[in-house]
Amino acid sequence: MKNIKKILAGSMALLMAFGVVGCGKSDGSSEESYEQKVEVDTEAVKDTIEAIPDGAEKEITWMSYFDINPGKAVKEKRTDLTLFESLGGSIKYSRTTSLNKFEKLATAVMSDQVPDIFWYEQGMTFPYSVIAGMFQPVDEIVDFDKPLWKDVKSTADQFVLNGQHFVAPINMLPLSVMTYDKHILEAANLDDPYEYYQNGEWTWDKWYEMMEEYCAQSTEEEPLYGVNGWFAPFFYHSTGSTLVKYDADKNEYVNNLNDGNLERAANFLSEVKKNGFYNPEWIGGAPEAFQKKTLFYAMGPWASFDDHTPADGEEWGMVPIPRDPDTDTLYQSIDVNAYMWVKGSKKKEAVKCWQECARIVYVDDQYKQTEKEKFDAVNPNWSDEMYNLVYEELIDESKYTQVFDPGYGISTKLSDNDAATNETKEAVVALVYRGVMTDDENGNQLTWTQLKETYTNVFDSELAEFNKKLHEYTGK
Repeated sequence: MKNIKKILAGSMALLMAFGVVGCGKSDGSSEESYEQKVEVDTEAVKDTIEAIPDGAEKEITWMSYFDINPGKAVKEKRTDLTLFESLGGSIKYSRTTSLNKFEKLATAVMSDQVPDIFWYEQGMTFPYSVIAGMFQPVDEIVDFDKPLWKDVKSTADQFVLNGQHFVAPINMLPLSVMTYDKHILEAANLDDPYEYYQNGEWTWDKWYEMMEEYCAQSTEEEPLYGVNGWFAPFFYHSTGSTLVKYDADKNEYVNNLNDGNLERAANFLSEVKKNGFYNPEWIGGAPEAFQKKTLFYAMGPWASFDDHTPADGEEWGMVPIPRDPDTDTLYQSIDVNAYMWVKGSKKKEAVKCWQECARIVYVDDQYKQTEKEKFDAVNPNWSDEMYNLVYEELIDESKYTQVFDPGYGISTKLSDNDAATNETKEAVVALVYRGVMTDDENGNQLTWTQLKETYTNVFDSELAEFNKKLHEYTGK
């Protein structure tokens, strides 16, 4: 159940990141919604965004489990939608659920009711669904050499087949950050980890030392925990290594389980679990984690804002996943937000206009400031340090080398949590990443060696099958 919750929580993160979810009360009223009428100047963007020409189809169909158009609890249209409509466009919503979205897309692509855009997600969208014929390249409508797109070109280059780009990043966020309550730190007489981060000292070892000192104060009456949340995959990624990697010479995706960096990260995480620093309970937000005396809550930024934002009188801090002490390179696991162009869509001009409207919100200073004001209104107790870390620093490619594990997009068995048939309802990639943090049926903590022995053949067979399809698709 906790993994299903994690999947749904991740879906909500995407909605929150794009302002889709209203800020109203839980009873459905919108009394607390932030109301600001966005001013859009189509004249100011005419050199950047091309209006949909006369004679072209102007309505595009959006297939998803959430709507871009405002709902009952949202008083105001999103800035990108307001821009798009001012330039002649409109969006028709084709509803799915988060669980059946790919099934409905596959059916639609084979019919005469093809949608135009579909949400990119780390799991199964690329390369699996591209090979399956669900999406078309975006190079015809996105020029990555233009100012609007040039800052995301290197990210887009991670999603190339046959020399063609399939993902045009609208914006990016870190997949996981570590949030902490400064009052808990002070009570435990611990230094602020943000200072270590600023000084280049925020490493695995420093994180471990802080948890060790904190948990040493634990009692039976008041147990203390060093960490809770979603963090294991990103310690592996902080070495620069992933479970699956792409071999350009062979044009194949290959099993990387024997990489020594992965074993080193696994051994480190094993010690965190073995020494009782880790609370494996599913906790759906930072406030709840701190109530349970947890030092670090690791999760996507969504779990620390909006419904989970700090209350008045609370003072939180935030740091990235600690860096690997054995490398000077800073790696960051990135969540990409993008709209896939569905194969068979003929509305090139309208989709191009929408992509540009969606992107400019994160490029133009005026719109960036508007989005920050909206965020601040709902999250008044977020510090500027926290905001800048999430929305500026950790997605800065001049500072961080981005890491993407292609294993999340290979096959249903490896990659698709929704299709998982094992008892944990997890795909194999996700299961292996957190494997050393779990116990077997006898209560014994799993080792990296056991995980490799159990799953190497699964990786090899799934990758072999996928690579056959890849060679057919690319013709090489």
